[in-house]
Amino acid sequence: MSLGPVMIDLEGLEMTADDQELLKHPAVGGVILFSRNYQSMEQLNQLCADIHGVRTPQLLIAVDHEGGRVQRFRQGFSELPPAAWYGEQYRKHPEQGLKLTELGGWLMASELRACGVDFSFAPVLDLGLGISEVIGDRAFSANPDEVTRLAHAWMQGCHEAGMAVVGKHFPGHGGVAADSHLALPIDQRRFEDLKMEDLRPFESMIEAGMEAIMPAHVIYQHIDKDLAGFSGFWLKQVLRQQLGFQGVIFSDDLDMAAASEAGNYADRAMVALEAGCDMILVCNNRPAAIQVLESLKSYNDPAAHVRLVRMHGRKQRSLQQIHLDSRWKQAVNQLSVIPQETPLNLGLDHDD
Repeated sequence: MSLGPVMIDLEGLEMTADDQELLKHPAVGGVILFSRNYQSMEQLNQLCADIHGVRTPQLLIAVDHEGGRVQRFRQGFSELPPAAWYGEQYRKHPEQGLKLTELGGWLMASELRACGVDFSFAPVLDLGLGISEVIGDRAFSANPDEVTRLAHAWMQGCHEAGMAVVGKHFPGHGGVAADSHLALPIDQRRFEDLKMEDLRPFESMIEAGMEAIMPAHVIYQHIDKDLAGFSGFWLKQVLRQQLGFQGVIFSDDLDMAAASEAGNYADRAMVALEAGCDMILVCNNRPAAIQVLESLKSYNDPAAHVRLVRMHGRKQRSLQQIHLDSRWKQAVNQLSVIPQETPLNLGLDHDD
């Protein structure tokens, strides 16, 4: 059975009979977890085992766990700093900043993998230009070269822990003030401006082997009329052809306000897939998820399946093994003492 093109959510701390039946639908390929799905590391481990046990190949399990305001699981997990903190450390001491960033990626990935989560929707590759509040300190830096260096270090740490990474929000969300959860952001910049600035971290991370990308729910008005996540220009022509990206393209949540530009849920799903997405997210709206699944019950994309199976976690150590690793104590001492801002319920990109 192939991995389907839809990622959905669950209601609570354990799978219900209805959840289990829905996860067997041929159009389902993954599950995204939220804070409501978490009580303890032991409970999360069991939930992930149950999800992975539903079918073969195993469904993908994802979460928004960047650090700072966007960290779904807290009690029992290490408190992670926001990406901007790594940027601050880098500007003070570049070599030490890169080591801390790699350590942060390793810590995040190791703890999630210990519980069975396949990957986090991270890192943010947007530029922190001080324009977008929803990005804010989720960005490493306003400087594309700094973002690139720090993102490479973060990815190296994730890979060491056996986790693939997802760069977002292509081709760059940092230049618009509107929040795509609530409104339709329109970026007025030219393609040449984006290529010189926002696109550079994505291009470099693609060359370094980044496994997945999530496009922005943003319209770049002077470049293409469609939202980036529903745009064949951005996903096929720029991302696949010009930048040579061979990994997975995840849509942002189809339930976000900006996505309504593409029609009803079934329409949004098909437009996103036809534009080039491999997997679409439908979160916190079970009727919409069912509508999308039924509209795609005969959908099959063998090439997308091949890309998606590469997102499975590549190794899993127990929490005890991780806690005995000298890097864990080092990471907790150096990263987990950062004052945290109020958690951002909008998360990546989905209301919780």
